[in-house]
Amino acid sequence: MFFIFNKQKIYSYLVAASTVVILFVLSFFFINTDMKTMETSSNISRLTPIYSVQTEQKKISLTINCAWNADDIDKILEILDKCNVKVTFFMVGDWIDKYPDHVKKISEAGHEIANHSDKHLHVNSLSYEQNVEEITNCNEKLKRITGKEVKLYRCPYGEYNDTVVKAAVDNGYKVIQWSVDSLDYQGLDTTQMWDRINKGLKPGSIILMHNGTETTASSLETIIRNIQEKGYNIVKVSDLIYPANYEIDINGIQKLTNKSE
Repeated sequence: MFFIFNKQKIYSYLVAASTVVILFVLSFFFINTDMKTMETSSNISRLTPIYSVQTEQKKISLTINCAWNADDIDKILEILDKCNVKVTFFMVGDWIDKYPDHVKKISEAGHEIANHSDKHLHVNSLSYEQNVEEITNCNEKLKRITGKEVKLYRCPYGEYNDTVVKAAVDNGYKVIQWSVDSLDYQGLDTTQMWDRINKGLKPGSIILMHNGTETTASSLETIIRNIQEKGYNIVKVSDLIYPANYEIDINGIQKLTNKSE
């Protein structure tokens, strides 16, 4: 059997063979590039706030964000005093401007005052310098009213990225999120809120609540009593977190590096 090749066929075969080789080389290059990119991405260390604390002690923190009205502050303070509990209030600068007397009242009652930004903006869209300004402006307002230095910061809407966290950390703040959300701002009743809190409650938990809602003040005593009946001690955030010699894992759990409390 004889095979007859003309120049056109030979040229076609060569083009086809060359195309296969090029596609093979390109596919090998892109696969390896993607693998290197994935490997690099997995090794990038992202800045993470504190969501909870690793501890064997049965202690947790109750935190209250202040960004809306102040109608229920007196009732909340009354309940906290009745239950002999001190909590941490994260305050927005605009709220501080409107209710300086309430800020002072909360501070004088022995509760912890913390920073929740100045204008409650979407801070992920802000520059490093703008984030620093949001934090320092709020801090100055709090210090002017209470005379106390504030070193805890909570990002508005719970939003953050490396720029946001770095702006806070560079200025001496610990960034605090939460591990249990009561969803009180959605109008949940006492039973619904407690069900949510109870499911997530464990040593080192940080609970999120708000003032200025329909049900927070009316539910607060029951929630506190239920937490205490489970054997937990409610402490301020600064008394829950570790001040030094710690690491924060990718899940936001703060852990002592020397494994001793």
